[in-house]
Amino acid sequence: MTHIEREIFAQPGVLDKLLRLEGKRIEKIAKSIRKANIDTLFVVARGSSDNAGQYGKYLFGARNRLVVALATPSLFTLYKRPPDLARCLVLAISQSGESDDLCSVVEEARRQGGRTLVMTNIATSPLASLGHDVIRLHAGAERSVAATKTYTAQLLALAMLSRALDGRKADRENLARVPEVIERTLDASGSVAGLAERYRYVERLSVIGRGFNYATSFELALKLKELCYLTAEPYSSADFRHGPIAIVEEGFPVLLIAPRGKTMADLKQLARSLVQRKAELLVISENRALRSLAKTILPYAAGLPEWLTPLSTVVPGQLFAMHLAAARGLPLDVPRGLSKVTRTR
Repeated sequence: MTHIEREIFAQPGVLDKLLRLEGKRIEKIAKSIRKANIDTLFVVARGSSDNAGQYGKYLFGARNRLVVALATPSLFTLYKRPPDLARCLVLAISQSGESDDLCSVVEEARRQGGRTLVMTNIATSPLASLGHDVIRLHAGAERSVAATKTYTAQLLALAMLSRALDGRKADRENLARVPEVIERTLDASGSVAGLAERYRYVERLSVIGRGFNYATSFELALKLKELCYLTAEPYSSADFRHGPIAIVEEGFPVLLIAPRGKTMADLKQLARSLVQRKAELLVISENRALRSLAKTILPYAAGLPEWLTPLSTVVPGQLFAMHLAAARGLPLDVPRGLSKVTRTR
């Protein structure tokens, strides 16, 4: 078994551990954030962690009514013109905690008197040492270059913080169900290898989500790029209509991420348009009407509220990317030109 396969299947256990070990710490951090009367969240991350930050943008905006901005580190490192962060909570998200540009942003925030929070898997990392508070992901060593279990741990940590900030006790039950829902998807994963074989020679496709799952479209496109060497481009269903839909021709594959929620009607409408253009649809959804339009239905366990679905929708895509890379005869754990820790300035 490859490292990436072990790490994909380790996710329910990782998430259960995170819920057990970090719940009280996150409650304490949320209490201090509320006391500080912070209304702006400034998120800095790279790679898959940046996609987790995209989820945070919708999560903290929709649930906590916070203004959320995603950092542009080059303003700090290259242009030396950082924004005013004195009244922000700066949230750094990183698997390794070793990227120099992330550290530069957090250092500058501290210099300005801003509050800093770090989410990382490595508690002894340089980035963790800069945080006023640190949330540990408890994912264990991740040996595959392509992040899987640290990504879902980041999503869950963000969701736990959002719930702690708004204080809705009923949502604790929804959070507690996340590991079991992911386990059910993994239990149905046996069919994915055969499904992926159909796309062995595909060179390009689009990945589409919206709302909370806009982040999922970016993460799954990234997985398909780094594991399968595909030209996989992520879009929201709204943005896709503003020009990119022109690339769709007969047989063009489009992966739609469409769990139950406020974005469903829009995604179904887009799916019907794509079928009229003779695109080939792959779907991650429980909706029967949408599934009936698809050539390929990836296994997906429903049961979470919309704000938590990015944790469950990403797993079928992880499995698909892994099996497609295997079908193409590509190295699963060390994609060409990549390393586990990427240092950027």
